[in-house]
Amino acid sequence: MIPVFPGSEDAAGQRATLGVLGGGQLGRMFVHAAQRLGYFTAVLEPDAQSPAGRVSHHHIRTDYNDPAGLAQLAQLCQAITTEFENVPAQALQTLALTRPVAPGAAVVGIAQNRIEEKALFAACADLSGVSCAPYAVIETPAQLQAVQNDRPDLLPGILKTTRLGYDGKGQVRVKTAIELAAAWAELGSAACVLEKMLPLTAECSVLVARGWDGQVVSFAPQRNVHVDGILAVTHAYEGNMPPDLANRAREAAVSLAQHIGYVGVLCVEFFVVDDGSEHGGLVVNEMAPRPHNSGHYTLDACDVSQFDLQVRAMAGLPLPPPRQHSPAIMLNLLGEVWFDGSGQLREPDWPSVLSLPGTHLHLYGKLHARAGRKMGHLTITGPDVARVKTVARRAADLLGLPGLDDI
Repeated sequence: MIPVFPGSEDAAGQRATLGVLGGGQLGRMFVHAAQRLGYFTAVLEPDAQSPAGRVSHHHIRTDYNDPAGLAQLAQLCQAITTEFENVPAQALQTLALTRPVAPGAAVVGIAQNRIEEKALFAACADLSGVSCAPYAVIETPAQLQAVQNDRPDLLPGILKTTRLGYDGKGQVRVKTAIELAAAWAELGSAACVLEKMLPLTAECSVLVARGWDGQVVSFAPQRNVHVDGILAVTHAYEGNMPPDLANRAREAAVSLAQHIGYVGVLCVEFFVVDDGSEHGGLVVNEMAPRPHNSGHYTLDACDVSQFDLQVRAMAGLPLPPPRQHSPAIMLNLLGEVWFDGSGQLREPDWPSVLSLPGTHLHLYGKLHARAGRKMGHLTITGPDVARVKTVARRAADLLGLPGLDDI
């Protein structure tokens, strides 16, 4: 990979341009990071009003697998990435024929399929020192019956579709073999994995960036609180989880990125479970081949953000080890914040929120609010953890946010 330097021009006079498949908020924040360094940007996204498309130099409004759109993206860009894992892997393969693509189609394909993802985690367990939850694959009636008869140890469990699972979608909790059969039917008899339900005490994630040359840097683990399967609060400060678990999670995430030859920003999510040890055990849950909601605090609390590292990694630039200069708490802002108790649309009380010290509001430019839709986030930074928590509680209270008890 020859580095793509910001502000440079090729022999034809074309300015250095970075491309992204997908036009959501992650693409928008990638575009902002690339533009700050001096790159031109191109977004391939069918939605004319997409958050990323509206701020990019170029917006190619075609489907992700449209040959003409992909050809135009490749013609414009010197390197290409993706903002979400459910982009067609074939599109990434097509682009990779003529342009550097990070992450590659093979790795994205693993993240798209829970069966392949768990097989990877199992294969890397000795290397990473962390295993996934006990599970079984259910793709056929025969496999369902075998699990019902031979794997009572997996119940109670969570039945998850192998594809298109996001923010708790495609998941059903089951306690008995009868409930398992009903849940599989409810999910359309699609390919699934049944995971044993574990005694969770916390959830955390680690962000890793790896370059084409194998250089790896990482952020310290952040502790996450989910409400109804969607991230609500991220705690990012020293002591948010026991140091030994934090070190293990960070080392495991780095080893996974190295093992699969990853290029770009990777988020690895973990469960902390009550296994009888002093601080609990660590279990790897899933990975996202992209920047992650739980890493948005890096925009305000670190000297280099997850999006800065995404840009640097794909362009072949050096990856500086990130340094966090402030403790932080990130609050997710879903569409519910834009409605009052009677369901009437109203503007949140931003003046009161922004009058609080250390508040950083990021809205994603989405035109319409609806329940469950990620509209933005609020990061709180400060000189110490106590003051950050105090402001975060006040902001969450003003906005009526969930997860207040966990701040």
